[in-house]
Amino acid sequence: MQNNVLILDFGSQYTQLIARRVRELNIYSEIKPYNNPPKDLSTYKAVILSGSPFSVRSEDVPHPDLSEIKGKKPLLGICYGAQYLSHFNGGSVAPSATREYGRANLSYVKESDNFLKGIDEGSQVWMSHSDTIKELPDGAVRLASTHDVENAAFRIEGEKTFGIQFHPEVYHTKDGKKLLENFLVNIAGLEQDWTPDAFVETTIKELQEKIGDDKVILGLSGGVDSSVAAMLLHKAIGSHLHCIFVNNGLLRKNEFESVLDQYKHMGLNVKGVDASARFLDALKGESDPETKRKIIGRVFIEVFDNEAHQVENAKWLAQGTIYPDRIESVSASGGPSAVIKSHHNVGGLPDYMKLKVVEPLHLLFKDEVRRVGRNLDMDSTILGRHPFPGPGLGIRILGDITAEKVSILQEVDAIFIDGLKKWGLYDKVWQAGAMLLPVNSVGVMGDERTYEKCVALRAVESTDGMTADWVNLPYEFLQKTSNDIINKVKGVNRVVYDISSKPPATIEWE
Repeated sequence: MQNNVLILDFGSQYTQLIARRVRELNIYSEIKPYNNPPKDLSTYKAVILSGSPFSVRSEDVPHPDLSEIKGKKPLLGICYGAQYLSHFNGGSVAPSATREYGRANLSYVKESDNFLKGIDEGSQVWMSHSDTIKELPDGAVRLASTHDVENAAFRIEGEKTFGIQFHPEVYHTKDGKKLLENFLVNIAGLEQDWTPDAFVETTIKELQEKIGDDKVILGLSGGVDSSVAAMLLHKAIGSHLHCIFVNNGLLRKNEFESVLDQYKHMGLNVKGVDASARFLDALKGESDPETKRKIIGRVFIEVFDNEAHQVENAKWLAQGTIYPDRIESVSASGGPSAVIKSHHNVGGLPDYMKLKVVEPLHLLFKDEVRRVGRNLDMDSTILGRHPFPGPGLGIRILGDITAEKVSILQEVDAIFIDGLKKWGLYDKVWQAGAMLLPVNSVGVMGDERTYEKCVALRAVESTDGMTADWVNLPYEFLQKTSNDIINKVKGVNRVVYDISSKPPATIEWE
């Protein structure tokens, strides 16, 4: 592709949102670590510098070589990126009198500037920084201010170089998308051609060229990602694709049977393998979240490898890995962002199985995967299915895992999810599920004292899972769901609702 945006990651929690906002403009973007940028910059028509937890005044300041970028390509520095452009180009950065975090409004906007075209004084922006730009870099012109930040935006004369102290990628910056469009389309001249149609056509062609007549094995989960990956491969190579669906004993109630039935109507070659007893035995007595993930991943590899060997001359392993999986697992392709958790479908399998890996969706965010699925005319019930973690209920049972706990949580989860569907709430929620907590609480049922489990219900709204807000479900629904769970699921006497957003919490509890 020759119509790309390069985002250099300095470790900001918002870096992934920059990529999302750029792609919402139908422009392809990709994130690379500041300390390992691409050697060939010829395919990039614009570059964005992310924010960072670092200070440009620190001794260990991230300090990339921009000699082939600044002044030669359209360049936008965001927050730390703007401070970096100032600090190392004749300007100065100093600590703010107070930490500037949260909403602010533009109090000055330079008129007739294409960068801020369509953005007026009073427009709300989002600040998140403890340093501020005191003096602009050489040749710079101030474009915008807020009440507390004089140099909220600037450009360098004679270059297509811009800096902004606020975050256009965050939802709270009302005209953030417009600003990015001004920079990328009107100033950098990028074409808005990153569409599902174009992705499907290009990907199928690339898969055919890469795989040829080889056989491919893919592990289906019943979720959106693996299903869309399977359909793309099916379009590309047909019967050479062999799908395996493993029951790890940690699926939702009756999910193994229902998912297999669903795939029958899609023309896919699918084999179901029930290995639930093997997984539960391997997890016996283990309560550490990361260890549980690794055990589930290891046993999955063993089961999957055994089944794969029954496919003669298989050369490729296909995975439904998407872009956020890779970002969270390997810190934005090796950059300084914090690793949150390991993903069972990122790494591990190739070395063990000696197969080449193909990941048709590795460039896409979750909402883009759904758009591609609609382009492939896939069933809306599959595309609308809530995300479900690879380790399944294994990371929704806090503490050690037993068959009894799995059964309890499956019943609780079924009541919650079925209730969302009956009340017309399921499609208004991005992801929902229940957590079985490692605590017992006192209760009264009839005239008897109980000492039973507590479960937490979780429902969030999101676009891609990188950030999420808890959903304000109707009290009447929560009341009915709580009563149903306590009355119908033996072993549970208390239900709570999680009202934490991401960040600071994650969507899953483990």
